[in-house]
Amino acid sequence: MKKATYLLPVLVIIIAGILSSLFIVDERQKALVLQFGRVVSVKEDPGLAFKIPLIQEVVRYDDRILSREVGPLEVTPLDDRRLIVDAFARFRIADVTQFRLAVGAGGEALAEQRLDNILRAQTREVLGSVRSDQVLSTERESLMNRIRDNAISEARSLGLEVIDVRLKRTDLPPANLEATFARMRAEREREAADEIARGEEAAQRKRAQADRTVVELVSDAQRQSEITRGEADAERNAIFAQSFGEDPEFFEFYRSLNAYRAALQSNNSTMVLSPESEFFNYFKDAQGR
Repeated sequence: MKKATYLLPVLVIIIAGILSSLFIVDERQKALVLQFGRVVSVKEDPGLAFKIPLIQEVVRYDDRILSREVGPLEVTPLDDRRLIVDAFARFRIADVTQFRLAVGAGGEALAEQRLDNILRAQTREVLGSVRSDQVLSTERESLMNRIRDNAISEARSLGLEVIDVRLKRTDLPPANLEATFARMRAEREREAADEIARGEEAAQRKRAQADRTVVELVSDAQRQSEITRGEADAERNAIFAQSFGEDPEFFEFYRSLNAYRAALQSNNSTMVLSPESEFFNYFKDAQGR
């Protein structure tokens, strides 16, 4: 009975020791076995692993691809047009031993801070070496690759592998944005004024051409009308001459009727003539009265 009493605590201690020496490495993690703060082994394969109880400890790090947001960050390209840039990076812990030596007990939080400083510095350096229109054009892809490549070499000292760097947003600061909009409005207004001036010039040319055409048409019509009138007058005179030659008395009678029609109108002035005047020859009877 006494033996059972002593054996039970011993078994409990042995079982507790065995359990404390065992640990499980998740497939999404990498583990370091530390002994008095020094790395003694690296466990990268998932499954069951062992350590010395009380003397050794296990530190786990994420083995997945992680992301880090950077920004907003103000950069100044070569043309001095300031830009506000938001970026993000994809990275993973490639060398857990180097990672532990670089960040110590600070872990992933400290590594992200240092990576953030690297990305900010490289973004400023790369975007500051080009013009703003290159940042906003199709060259943006090559600029992001340059930032990534520069960050890879610096992040390697932290045990990190930078997989990708992307620029999410590239905008002008509010003050610069208003100035840019004002400049764009001024350019559009100038273009509109140029178009209006060119339109007015074209309209003036069209009006001048139309006026010249009108003058030419009217002049030609007047010339044709004068020719036609002259020909009609000539034909009329010829008819009159022919009529006079054939019947002079009838011609005199016709001329007198026209004279009466022109003289004896309601709005004419009063005329005082002698009844014996030749003007009234055709008002007299056969006896001349």
